[in-house]
Amino acid sequence: MLDGSVRKHLDPMLDRLGRKLARAGVGANAVTVAGLLFGLVAAGLIAGQFYLAGGVFIVVSRLCDGLDGAVARATRKTDFGGFLDIVLDFVFYGAVPLGFILADPQANGLSGGLLLFSFYVNGSSFLAYAIMAEKRSMTTEVRGEKSLFFTTGLAEATETIAVFLAFCLFPAAFSVLAAAFAGICLYTALSRIMLARRHFIDRQ
Repeated sequence: MLDGSVRKHLDPMLDRLGRKLARAGVGANAVTVAGLLFGLVAAGLIAGQFYLAGGVFIVVSRLCDGLDGAVARATRKTDFGGFLDIVLDFVFYGAVPLGFILADPQANGLSGGLLLFSFYVNGSSFLAYAIMAEKRSMTTEVRGEKSLFFTTGLAEATETIAVFLAFCLFPAAFSVLAAAFAGICLYTALSRIMLARRHFIDRQ
């Protein structure tokens, strides 16, 4: 929901930095992998209950996630780069809740599992919609240039990162926050299913 407004402010800065990295010979895929590594470090720190340090690495990881696209735009975009970006994003989004579950399985296990389930449902609805949209040659740049059809929703990257940082700032509230955000993710998936029904059945 907030990705569009955030991108308007961040993209110019990321594009400038992306051009500098491209001139220095840094590839977009290398930035994507670096973003994942920072994310895994964040998850490891969280599992060790170093929550604030984990939050810092979450921010660095997601900056890399924005930078890889900027580097690609400054050099050459590839289908593999888009594929790698999406897959490693899903690894990151699963690793952080897992870190909180490992940090305190008794307190965080149920709500953390519910959050991961909601990510699974939301992610599958997003990817399935993209596949059907590609089949029908649908295009959109509602969230900028993407490697696949990108549907918006109540729970997008900005909201997820904000919630992850809230987890790090208020770890004792993880269960409540995770359960609430899981509900938002499931609502987003449901709204995407209804959108798919309207686009892929009623208009045939």
